[in-house]
Amino acid sequence: MDSRRVAALLYATVSAFAVAFQIALASGVPWGEYAMGGAFPGQLPPALRIAALIQALLLVGLAAVVMARAGLILKGWSRVARWLVWVVVSFAAVSLVVNLITPSAGERAIWAPVALLLLLSSTIVAVKGSSKERT
Repeated sequence: MDSRRVAALLYATVSAFAVAFQIALASGVPWGEYAMGGAFPGQLPPALRIAALIQALLLVGLAAVVMARAGLILKGWSRVARWLVWVVVSFAAVSLVVNLITPSAGERAIWAPVALLLLLSSTIVAVKGSSKERT
C-alpha cells in the first residue's frame, strides 16, 4: 500500500477517535475538561453538546475529503478534493496551534498529538494526491 493511502487511512482512523469523543460529549459524558479549553469540566451545557455533534459531522466531512483525495472513496470528488484537501490541511494546522496553546493540560496532552497526526497525514495526502493521478 502506498504512502498516500496509508496516510489517508491514518487520518480516517484518528478522525474516528475524535468523532467518537465528540459524540460522547454530545451524549453527556462528563469529559468537558478535555474540550473547549477545559472551560466546562464535567458535562457540557446543552448548546455545547449540540456544537459537539456539529463538530463530529465536520470531522466526518473532512475525513471524506482526505479519503477522496487519496482515491479511496467518492471517485467523483477527485477534482474538488484537489483543493478541498488544502482546507483540511489548514483546519488541521489551526487545530494544532489551538490545542498547543489551550489552558487545559488534559486537552493539550490528548488533542495536540491528535492534531499533529491529522496535520501530517492530511499534508501527505494533499501533496501526493490520488493513485489515479500517479499512473
